Amino acid sequence: MRKASGMKLTNRLVAFVTLIVICAIFVIFIGGALSFRKLGQDYLTHYLDGIVEVIDQEMADPDGATSMSRWLPKLLKASNVVELEIGNESGVVYAFKGLQKLPDPSILHHSDYALKQNPGFYVRLQSLPPYTEFTYSIGAMSFISLAIGIIILGLIWGLDWLRRQLLGSELLEERGRMILAGRVDEHAIGDEREWPATASLALDQMITELKDARQERSRFDTFIRTHTFLDQLTGAANRVLFDSRLQSMLQDQDNHGAVIVIRIADWDELVSERGREVADELIQDVGVVLSNLVQRYPDTVLARYFDAEFAILLSQQSVKEVKLFTNQIMHALDRLVPAAPLEADNWCHIGVTFCASGERRGRVMDEADMALRSAQLQGTNSWYAFKKDQQFEDARGSVRWRTLLDTIFNREGVILYQQPVVMLDETVLHRELMSRIRDENGMLIKASRFMRAVEQVGFSARMDKVVVTQTLRLLRQQPVTDALSVNLSVEALLDKTFVKWLRNELLQTPRTVLNRLSFEIPEGGLVKHLDAMRPVTRMLVGLGCKLVVDQAGRTIVSTHYIKDIRADYIKLHRSLVREINLRQENQLFVRSMLGACANTDAKVIAVGVENHKEWQVLQQLGVSGGQGRFFAPELSVEKGTFSNDKVLNMFHKRS
Repeated sequence: MRKASGMKLTNRLVAFVTLIVICAIFVIFIGGALSFRKLGQDYLTHYLDGIVEVIDQEMADPDGATSMSRWLPKLLKASNVVELEIGNESGVVYAFKGLQKLPDPSILHHSDYALKQNPGFYVRLQSLPPYTEFTYSIGAMSFISLAIGIIILGLIWGLDWLRRQLLGSELLEERGRMILAGRVDEHAIGDEREWPATASLALDQMITELKDARQERSRFDTFIRTHTFLDQLTGAANRVLFDSRLQSMLQDQDNHGAVIVIRIADWDELVSERGREVADELIQDVGVVLSNLVQRYPDTVLARYFDAEFAILLSQQSVKEVKLFTNQIMHALDRLVPAAPLEADNWCHIGVTFCASGERRGRVMDEADMALRSAQLQGTNSWYAFKKDQQFEDARGSVRWRTLLDTIFNREGVILYQQPVVMLDETVLHRELMSRIRDENGMLIKASRFMRAVEQVGFSARMDKVVVTQTLRLLRQQPVTDALSVNLSVEALLDKTFVKWLRNELLQTPRTVLNRLSFEIPEGGLVKHLDAMRPVTRMLVGLGCKLVVDQAGRTIVSTHYIKDIRADYIKLHRSLVREINLRQENQLFVRSMLGACANTDAKVIAVGVENHKEWQVLQQLGVSGGQGRFFAPELSVEKGTFSNDKVLNMFHKRS
């Protein structure tokens, strides 16, 4: 795999040119020094040859030999000759020795000459080499110094010119580094100084086309999910999505709720007499009324079940709350004035039934239909609730919830359960922590039941603060191989006080601990408040934590946020995973989500895997990991950490 170079092109060329110039100066310096030495030797040899020639001529003249003792010492001293010896086989005829103090006698130059005009005589000389007593002087070396100075100045100017000429290439290289680092949006358009200009323009065009392709793919994925799970006229869920959510709720443990069916009477007559447009306007008006009313229940599913029939799924609500909500629906629909031939006081009827975990979806819908027929028999706009032996009464109001939660938070009585996430390579990614509390009677309450109360009484920030504190404490105590994932509510992240507290807590936590911590944020709230969530998610990722988007697919939203916030993992909502081997529409949704994550670092994880058939289909679709009772049950953290080896052994047995 190719890797980006760690050295800039300009630095490479500057280093190369500088090295070449320095080597050239060094070679010239060595050559000049050797030339000076050779010239000095030649000069000394030539000068000594002249002295020897004069001595030879004077010794050939009888008068000159006698006077040689007078002028020869002066000549030798001026010529830096330290010692002179003239002799033959019989002995030394004349000897001279100077009085100079030599620091090192080994530097003396020794020369022996035979006198041509006086055969049999020789002259032996010891002289100082040239330039021995010379030191550096500006005057003597001015031209060489000037030449070196000019070379250095030329080198500086040349390097500066080279940097300016290659600035465009350096900008283009830096832009490439930023793109490889994932900062494509910030460097989509290049600087005008980038060079080569054709490469810069080509990169601009490719990035523009890539962004368009990504947006088009996101729109296409949203289009697929919308047409698969949403009604095109009202924007509400369709029958496929409603049945999937109802089936998922009935298969989960400790769940209860209510199904409300609203039917418009004489729909076929309205269509035949007034036309489809008038009938569709009435459907849209009813859809708007119902959409406004269900806003107070975040987990409510509103669907257009048939052409003239709406269905509402309320989960974890008491009988009293369901009846109050049904009365509100009835009063709101009474304000609408339907077109003829519909009767203003007998055009809308509502059937209500209650359900709990373990019941069959078909039976629940049959009960709702029977209740609806009973309401129609009353001959007026009314509603009727199916009578069941088992009632799901939870009389705890907001005051009792506030008192209970306040007591729990003051003594940090939140009980943490954990469930591992297993990847395809059979490694445990992390353990998701889930909250539980005990009521006044000591009964364990799941988060799905008390989290709505936490939001209603405004305790979301307090709840998340307690859970994060316990999680950080667990991470410091557990081995470095264990990683934990904690859920954060969007309501708490919108609280600036909580975000500031969370930032300070994470800043005081060692980096090794933060690298083992993941934060899960629900997809619906994240997309709804994306502008406010963007700086919070960047802070969490910047501190070294992993970012997980939870409950993906619970609502139909655009997946462009995946590239925007750069999530590490996307967890599918359990309603998509439940019986996915039998539901082609859920498989289509998962393929769409996987396609949205194709060009990102985000990995898709399936939550709520219950059996091998579901896991086999999910693997074929291309998910990266799974979580659910198929891998390991939910266990209390107080009972000890579930070891990774034990999780994998259980997984192998079930596979």
